[in-house]
Amino acid sequence: MVKIKATVISQEGHCDAGNKVGDEITFDWDTHEIEGRLCLHAMYSVMPKIYAMAQGGNVAFAKADDGTLVARHACPDGYNPLILELRIVE
Repeated sequence: MVKIKATVISQEGHCDAGNKVGDEITFDWDTHEIEGRLCLHAMYSVMPKIYAMAQGGNVAFAKADDGTLVARHACPDGYNPLILELRIVE
């Protein structure tokens, strides 16, 4: 079972989805379910990294943190930036 947890680690301005620092979104690759809230713009832009991490692919700029692959992703809204930290959780 592979799950990717996205945690909001930075948010400035007004996020239309209402995300705040500390919010978590979980992508369950086995059941194809998503828990949490994320706008479609951020969702569309982060999915290639989620897919690569879930399939064991190489994600640019990702680092191993305590043996766990960690990547960061910036929301495409340049006026209201949101940064997600992505981790594999099993």
